[in-house]
Amino acid sequence: MTYDVIVIGSGPAGLTAALYASRAELKTLIIAGFEPGGQLMKTSEVENFPGFPEGIQGPELMEKMIKQATRFGAQMLSETVKQVNFQKKPFKLTTEKGDYESRSVIISSGADAKWLGLPNEQRLRGKGVSACATCDGFFFKDKEIAVVGGGDSAMEEAIFLTKFAKKVTIVHRRDEFRASKIMLKRAQDNPKIEIITNTTITDVLGENKVEGVRLKNLNTEGERDFAVEGLFLAIGHKPNTAIYQGHLELDKVGYIQVSSNTHTSIDGVFTAGDVNDHRYRQAVTAAGMGCMAAIDAEKYLADQE
Repeated sequence: MTYDVIVIGSGPAGLTAALYASRAELKTLIIAGFEPGGQLMKTSEVENFPGFPEGIQGPELMEKMIKQATRFGAQMLSETVKQVNFQKKPFKLTTEKGDYESRSVIISSGADAKWLGLPNEQRLRGKGVSACATCDGFFFKDKEIAVVGGGDSAMEEAIFLTKFAKKVTIVHRRDEFRASKIMLKRAQDNPKIEIITNTTITDVLGENKVEGVRLKNLNTEGERDFAVEGLFLAIGHKPNTAIYQGHLELDKVGYIQVSSNTHTSIDGVFTAGDVNDHRYRQAVTAAGMGCMAAIDAEKYLADQE
C-alpha cells in the first residue's frame, strides 16, 4: 500500500498534520514511535494551550489529539522509523517491523531537551524539574529556583523566570560564559538573579517535589546542599534528526532546514514542530506548523496530479 502522507512523530505537530491531511481525504499514516504523544506525555499541567481555560494534563491533551487525528481515518502505528529513502518516489520509510511507502512525508519527530543525567532528575521531572521556562515558569510564583547553563538561552530563561520567582540562581560550570555580552549583562544587572560559577549540580533533592540541589565547587571539590523549589535546565536541545543526515539539509546543530514555509530540501518532504524550530518550542506553535505542513503537502500532491 502506498499512502498519500506519512507523518513521522506524534506530538502536537504530527497529530495536527495528520488531522488536516486525513480530513482532506488523504490516505494518512502516523508512525508514532514507541511513546505516542511526544514530550507532553511527560508534562503535568498545561495551562497555555488555547481552549482549556482551566488547564489540562499533558497526557489527556495528547489523548484528545490522537482521537481527533484518527477520527478522520488516519492510521497510527507504535513503530520507529529507522531508515529513509528520499531518492526515488514513492518515498520509502523503514521501521523495525517493515517498509512503508508514501507520496509525501511530514517529519515531526521533535527535539529532546538535554539533561544532566542526575540520579533524581527524571524522577522529579514535572515536579519542579523542567526544561521550559515559558511552559512552566508560571507555577513558580514567589519561589526560589535554579537555572543551569551559560549560554544566551540560560540568561533568557533566568530573566523570564524573574517575572514569577522570588529569586533565580544561575549555576554554571565555568567562570566564562557562551552568552553574548548584552544578555550576560542583563542577567548580572537583574536584582533577582544570582550567578554561581565553577559549579555543577550533582543531584536534585526532594521526595515528591524539588526541595533543593546538591552543588559541587569544581575548584575546591566541596559539595553543599542548596535550597530551591525548582530546577530549570537550559543547556540546549537535540533535534531527533540522526536518520536524516545525508538525506536532508540540516543546520550545524542538526535542525532540519526549510527552503520555504515547511518545505525541506527534498520536494515532497515537509517538516513541522521542534525538529526544525529551535526558538519557540511550544505546543501551540508546533500544532500551527503541523497545519501548515499538511496544507503544503496537500497542495504538492494536487500539483503532482
